[in-house]
Amino acid sequence: MFTGIIQSVGRIARLEPRGGDVRLYVDTADLDLADVKLGDSIAVSGVCLTAVTLEARGFSADVSNETLALTTLGKLKAGDPVNLEKALRLADRLGGHLVSGHVDGVGKVVSIAPDGRSQRWTFEVPANLARYIAAKGSICIEGTSLTVNEVNGLRFGVNLIPHTVEHTVFHARRPGDAVNLEVDVVARYVERLIGGGEGSPRLDEDFLKKHGFA
Repeated sequence: MFTGIIQSVGRIARLEPRGGDVRLYVDTADLDLADVKLGDSIAVSGVCLTAVTLEARGFSADVSNETLALTTLGKLKAGDPVNLEKALRLADRLGGHLVSGHVDGVGKVVSIAPDGRSQRWTFEVPANLARYIAAKGSICIEGTSLTVNEVNGLRFGVNLIPHTVEHTVFHARRPGDAVNLEVDVVARYVERLIGGGEGSPRLDEDFLKKHGFA
């Protein structure tokens, strides 16, 4: 698990095709790897990867064809910046929200506009993910925990303060760029509990009213 609070911006050092998939080498810049062991998880732009080799200033991870196809990792090239976060420890502060590192889909940057010293960003999401995004709810974009400002169909907006833009890959993103998305896991569980899918258990009406869902 992760928090969506980016700890460093690294870069892709190289990609090596191996038996049909890819081994990804990441230069972790100033991210301290002293407490990282082989087999530990590191989120790379929101994608949970397992460290299979460790170096003084980087690590490598094997990336499956499934991950390459369903995230932005398949389009990365050497030199591209990536957001990095080490796995959450039980004693850590939860400054963002609980993030699994399992990308739900790829969205798109629609627009970027100044808003005082901050920036207003609009994103477009795949239709199957739109129902999980709510105003004032949480969303993870490129591994970054953000709060949704407003939702309009398949599009939603967030506000990025200068610190977030400067210390994440958002400083290098432009309209039209693809981004990894992970919806709030709570939304998925709520959908299942209220009968959002085939075979889902249904909560009774009294329970829903008591907890503000009806």
